[in-house]
Order: sequence, then structure tokens, then C-alpha cells
Amino acid sequence: MSSAHLRELADLLIRWVHLIAGIMWIGNSLLFNWLDRNLERPEGSPEGFEGRIWMVHSGGFYDVVKKQLEPGQLPPNLHWFKYQNLSTWVSGIFLLIVVYYLGGAALMIDPSIRALDPVTAIAIGAGSIIGAWVVYDVLCRVLIKESMLFGIVGFALLAGVAVGLTKLLSGRAAYIHVGVILGTIMTGNVWMVIVPSQRELVAATQEGRAQDPSLGKRAKQRSIHNNYMTFPLLFMMISNHFPVTYGQKLNWVVLGVLMVGGALVRHFMNIRFVYSGWFFGATTTIVASVAALFVLTKPAAEAKGPPMAKVEFTRAYEIIGQRCIPCHSEKPTDELFKAPPNGVKMDSPEQIKLLAPRIKERAYSLKTMPLANRTNMTDEERAQLAAWVDQGAPIK
Repeated sequence: MSSAHLRELADLLIRWVHLIAGIMWIGNSLLFNWLDRNLERPEGSPEGFEGRIWMVHSGGFYDVVKKQLEPGQLPPNLHWFKYQNLSTWVSGIFLLIVVYYLGGAALMIDPSIRALDPVTAIAIGAGSIIGAWVVYDVLCRVLIKESMLFGIVGFALLAGVAVGLTKLLSGRAAYIHVGVILGTIMTGNVWMVIVPSQRELVAATQEGRAQDPSLGKRAKQRSIHNNYMTFPLLFMMISNHFPVTYGQKLNWVVLGVLMVGGALVRHFMNIRFVYSGWFFGATTTIVASVAALFVLTKPAAEAKGPPMAKVEFTRAYEIIGQRCIPCHSEKPTDELFKAPPNGVKMDSPEQIKLLAPRIKERAYSLKTMPLANRTNMTDEERAQLAAWVDQGAPIK
């Protein structure tokens, strides 16, 4: 069994686990955030009673109460919500290694951006993840009482990291690493702050000690941070399917629009129970973000110049054979792929003709194929393919 086939299977299985775990983690996070914002606390409620909510689901009624327990009142069965996060992050790291770090880090490097060796590319990616968590944690501790300043500084630093990664790595790899940075920060919040706070809360209740409210406040702060990172992270998890975003020259601006737009939509959803204009705010954010994406991702107008001489199919096929077919074939010869990416095959002239518009869009207009310019397609070859398509994509 070849190493490429093993990587393909590992990619499938780990991605499946990652998707399932992520749905459970994000789902729980959104549910508990919703619960906190909808709890009702009637007048005259006893001290320690934070609120109650009634819900109907799956053929029954649920009566959910949030309260502080008196020392020594810990129930025998207490359910924790933490391993969904851990399994999401661990599977995500394994997926990062299998897809991006193995195979000579082929998807990490775009020769048209910067010529890096695999070890350097991996070091940049892994170092950015570790460094981001350290800087974020320090900022939280220093600016714990200055939430607005923390948000401004934190976003500026994250934007700087995004710009730097897009200038060093392939656009696809840069996007996914920013996503892993957010996922790592969220996981660090869970295991370094939120879970220890919960353990101390449980221990104090068991031992009959007074509970330290500052721990709960700190944990809640980190939980809110996680909540706002959720929507941007979800986009980055699927960003590899949208080369029109990461393949742009201003891909870091596109990423910034998506991150800010996602976080703002999350914000309006958070305040919808106390702010009547939330729907207008969320709708305006979505419309503005989509408009910005349309402008940023719109292919540049082709320069008017003398028409290119007729490009015969033999020349187009020669270019496609050298630059595209190593991956997009029934049996790819590129060691990175066991099967043609997205099932796109260019083995026959008829297949190529059907794909002609897409070939021009990806190879010439967007320049997102070959992937990370893995086969070193030149600008002249891209222009020749575009001319062949414009001339009717003849195959005879």
C-alpha cells in the first residue's frame, strides 16, 4: 500500500471524526450561550438562583435551572462538557499534519509567492500556532479589565499574523493556519482556564468552602471570546473548498472581511434578546460583507491588447498534460494524490473541452490552479490556455 493511499485514508477518517466532534462542540457552545441569555430570574428569587428556562423538545418538556450550590450540596451525577472540544482540536491537528505537513509540505508552499523548503514552511506554520496562544493568553491577563482595548489589540495582532502567513505560505495553507490558531486559542481557553475554574468550583462545593467568584468571571470571559471566534473558525474549516477567497492577491483582506462579518453576525445574534435592532444590524452586516466579497473576488478585467495568435489544441493539450494531468487524471502520477482532486479528470480531449471554461477561470483568471502552482505553470502558458478557450476550445 502506497504512502499516498495511506494519507488519503487518514485524511478521510480524521476529517470525519473532526466534523462530528466539531458539530458536538460548537453545538454545545451555542446552546449554553443561548441558555445563559434566556434564563428568567423572577423577583424575589433566592440568593444563588441565577435563572430558569422551560423548553420543549423531542416530545417532552425540559425544566433547566442555573444556580449556585451551597457547600456540600454537590449532586452525585454531574455532567461535564469538555471532551468534544478536545477531540475536535486533536483531530484538527492530526488533519493539519496529514494534509499539510506530510508529503513534503506540498500544499504549504507556493513558489510564485516565496520559495521555502518544507521544514521552514512547517516551522512557520507550527510556530504561528504556538506563539499566537502565548500572546493571546498574556494579553488576556494584562488587559482583563479593558475588554474594548483587548479586542482592538487582539484583532490587530491576528490581522498581522494573517498578512504575514499569506506572504510566506500558500493562500490555502495561510487560511487554514489562521483557523487552527483560533481553534487552539479556543481549546487553550477551555483546558487552561474554563475547565480548571470548573474543577475548583466542584472542589469547593464538595469540601464545603466558599467559591471564588473571580474564577467564574475569568472563565466566562474566555467563554465569550470563544463564542465570537466560532463563526470565523467555521468558515476557515471549509475554506479550502473556495479558492476564489484564498487565491486572491488580497486574500488577507478577504479573510479579514469574513472574520469581522462572522464575528459581527455572532454579536447581533447574542444581543437579539435585549436589542430590538439586532435583525437590521445582522442583515446589514451580511449584505455589506457579501458586497465586499463580490468586489474583492471579482476577476480583474482582461487587458486589451493585440489578439493572440491561434492556439492549436496540440499546444493546449501539451500544457494541460504537463501542468494539470499529473493530478487530474484517472490515475494521478503526482505522489500527493491517490485520486483526482474533486473527481476532475482531463484524460481525454472531450473531458478537457467540457472543462474549458473552468480551466480558464482557475488557471488564468484566478490563478488558483495548479494547486499552489505545484507544477510551475508559467504566465505565458496561462495566457495560451485562455486564448485557446476564447477561440472556442477546439479539439480538432
